[in-house]
Amino acid sequence: MTISTNIEEVGFKPASRIASVGVSKILQIGARAAAMKREGLPVIILGAGEPDFDTPESVKDAAKAAIDAGDTKYTALDGTPALKNAVVAKFRRENAIDYATDEVTIATGAKQILFNAFMATLDAGDEVIIPTPYWTSYSDIVEICGGKSVLIPCEAAAGFRLQAEQLEKAITPKTRWVLLNSPSNPSGAAYSAADYRPLLDVLLRHPHVWLMVDDMYEHIAYEGFDFVTPVAIEPRLKARTLTINGVSKAYAMTGWRIGYAGGPKALIKAMAVIQSQATSCPSSVSQAASVEALNGPQGFLKERQDSFRRRRDLVVERLNRIDGLSCRVPEGAFYTFSGCAGVLGKTTPTGRKLETDSDFTDYLLEEAHVAVVPGSAFGLSPYFRISYATSEAELVEALDRIAGACAALS
Repeated sequence: MTISTNIEEVGFKPASRIASVGVSKILQIGARAAAMKREGLPVIILGAGEPDFDTPESVKDAAKAAIDAGDTKYTALDGTPALKNAVVAKFRRENAIDYATDEVTIATGAKQILFNAFMATLDAGDEVIIPTPYWTSYSDIVEICGGKSVLIPCEAAAGFRLQAEQLEKAITPKTRWVLLNSPSNPSGAAYSAADYRPLLDVLLRHPHVWLMVDDMYEHIAYEGFDFVTPVAIEPRLKARTLTINGVSKAYAMTGWRIGYAGGPKALIKAMAVIQSQATSCPSSVSQAASVEALNGPQGFLKERQDSFRRRRDLVVERLNRIDGLSCRVPEGAFYTFSGCAGVLGKTTPTGRKLETDSDFTDYLLEEAHVAVVPGSAFGLSPYFRISYATSEAELVEALDRIAGACAALS
């Protein structure tokens, strides 16, 4: 008997839990743009959600010292005592929230925090309310964990922010979580204390609904906006809130893969069960580096914030000069989320009619050699996202090309 080893002959059946989940559109566009660059095309990639700064020297030195000291073994399952204590101190110092160390979890990036929380709490059909535009992984993780994403469109006219009446209407007996991200990827929109207050009042009226907040861009917020996290506004929600953060964006440590969160002890314990069967502990060296990131000098944060603000202002001003595009001024993060309805229905020089925001971003990549991400990838059209975490010179060149491409439409 011959046993076939050809996968086309044998066939492959993926699990139903990933049937509706694909590779991120952001990664697809990035891979396509990178391939074009390898072919010699002068592509400018404005899709990456990654700071263009380096990890601070003191943080790198802490990692080297940990390696030299032999701190290269397994650690406690969901975080070293040193890092948990640093997180506790950070929450107290910067957010006016008190957590004990057994109310803190450390994982391999904030994405794993999300996965652990949803896997530990969602039963089949449980609902998670997610305002759009949203970071693409949110709904995919919910679906993988057996839940149902309830997507609520939040347009530019509302500041890309969820409104209390929308939240009230969306809550059902099956609602398990509401997930909020401020400042937001992809829109850069952020919730002030006044913006949060009506939403928190709704949640107080629905005690079966828990709140998950992603504060990853906390330290990339601009003048005129004061960052605040919900538990600091409404302590009565602390017992059913998971506050997520990490070192990736503020400290330019995306590759170190450390996320952290504070939440109720029972939830943190349940999340540890999931982590124990997935990755176990995060990297010991990355945790040592993260202790220094949280406890060490913080002065560079303002300098980097100012640099991002200058780039934000450049991009917003230039985009709003282009006929057919409109761009709201974001409160934080390093993205713009621009409307492109004014160019849809127009025709490219090669005769292609632009019907969707994906058509428009394809046109920019193919003809202007600028890679951006369509709003459809984030659950809201017709928009497109630019990451301005790159040099001002490259941004100017990219915006010149975008303006030229739009002017060429008829």
